[in-house]
Amino acid sequence: MARILIVDDEPLVREVLRQFLAGLGHTVREAVNGQEGLRLFEESPADLVITDNSMPRLTGREMIHTLRREHPDVRIIAMSGGGLGPGTAELVDATLPKPFSRRAFLDLVARLS
Repeated sequence: MARILIVDDEPLVREVLRQFLAGLGHTVREAVNGQEGLRLFEESPADLVITDNSMPRLTGREMIHTLRREHPDVRIIAMSGGGLGPGTAELVDATLPKPFSRRAFLDLVARLS
């Protein structure tokens, strides 16, 4: 199973996604913003990063740009309720507009992990 890093400032979103993924046997770590996400990734690289776009301290967009520059092979899913901003969608492996269904989420994870 995959090592997955979830980066989202909403505790409920992280909890629900963690439950979905852990229930399938994935190893899941969570970060509350892009800054913490980068730190956790450096400590223990993930196979797949699932990140929100809009977060305090370091946005998902900024984290994605850093990950692509330093770890070009990591797979990334960007979630957003309001769009990703110019140039970001091209840097990720997939986008997932919020709200999304459990099935759409799990299908995307299965394809990328």
